[in-house]
Amino acid sequence: MGIAYLTKRTAALAIGMPLLLSLSLGGCASSGSSLMDAHAEAPAPAKTSGYLPVEDLPPARDHAAITPVEQAKLKKELLAARDRQAAAAKAQGDISPAQPAKP
Repeated sequence: MGIAYLTKRTAALAIGMPLLLSLSLGGCASSGSSLMDAHAEAPAPAKTSGYLPVEDLPPARDHAAITPVEQAKLKKELLAARDRQAAAAKAQGDISPAQPAKP
């Protein structure tokens, strides 16, 4: 590589860089419309998704998911299952299980 090659390359860069810079910054110049105008002219996206939008909530329920009677029955069954498991663990000689917190 000779000095003449480096000089030509430097000259090409010295001419090319301002030209590219002016072209790229020229795109930022106002041409009579703003970004807000372009946004307003954009068509609204079509709703083709099978999913509900985040802001659409399902309708309120007419009745409770579980009645108080059913809830009491399930609670009683769960407490009985817990007591059976605790008794079985104690009968096997395991370490005493931790006491559950009172609701």
